[in-house]
Amino acid sequence: MTATARLYPGDIVEVKAPEEILDTLDAEGTLAKLPFMAEMLELCGKRFRVFRRVVKTCTSGSGSSTIRAFPDDDVVVLEGIRCTGADHDGCQKACMIFWREAWLRKVTDVSTPPSPLVLSVESLRARLKTKSGPNTYFCQASELSRAAPQLSRPQRFTKCFSEIAAKNCTPLQMLQRISIWTFWRVRRAFLGPFGRGTNKTTPAKSLNLEPGQLVKVKSMEEISQTLDEKSSNRGLWFSPDMRLICGTEQRVQRKVNKLIVDCTGEMRQLRNTVYLEGSMCGCAHVAFGGCSRGEFAYWREIWLKSNSTPPPA
Repeated sequence: MTATARLYPGDIVEVKAPEEILDTLDAEGTLAKLPFMAEMLELCGKRFRVFRRVVKTCTSGSGSSTIRAFPDDDVVVLEGIRCTGADHDGCQKACMIFWREAWLRKVTDVSTPPSPLVLSVESLRARLKTKSGPNTYFCQASELSRAAPQLSRPQRFTKCFSEIAAKNCTPLQMLQRISIWTFWRVRRAFLGPFGRGTNKTTPAKSLNLEPGQLVKVKSMEEISQTLDEKSSNRGLWFSPDMRLICGTEQRVQRKVNKLIVDCTGEMRQLRNTVYLEGSMCGCAHVAFGGCSRGEFAYWREIWLKSNSTPPPA
């Protein structure tokens, strides 16, 4: 395999042709245990801008986040490119797609046309799989624990310097991230989970929200009344950063009915849960130094008040 250029935020890249990508994959359709997914096929031959290098990433779904890293340090995410879930039974998690540098070509002259696709994507599609068992899915999220081992505490610290070297953030921004994490870590140690409630069984409520609908986020006091002692509502954690938009008007981006759980491949069903436009995971609150994954925050409808009627179909 020929050496590939090291990529940084802002670089323009072209997704390589299907036959080039096929040459990098093993029998499982992975490169160093990271799958090239069927949802990525339509992007072959197209150009995008690098958003971040993935120096480290979080996993979720087990009640806490765990920081991991790809050993070869050769993974990036591209601006605005998320998994559609179309080939995984409509998973709605909308993960940022991880790209090995071997699957991308750095574009040094944007005036040159993209490389023509010589072969169809079908030969590549035949190598890819979407399930690892009757009830388990095979995707980048399901394989994350195998492709990216967990970091030790010293490694988490040194990766903060790597984030700066990778141009993902400035030294001041990293200091801010560490300060946020430290504050909430100390606060939790003395006061317990932020916003925790007293419910043993947490309540549910359906607003029948639709994409485009305006909502008002309830006050922190109202939301706490829906949480248990771990600050969760039916297993969904209310993160401290989510308090920042309490009392504000927001717009529903989409409903979330099902998603594939990190590291297990299980498809989990959700009810009365939505994404709000621009509401992202405040990773720095829970992961030392933050991460590059850029996940959406999930909102229970019981944490919201409807401000408008659904938009016309």
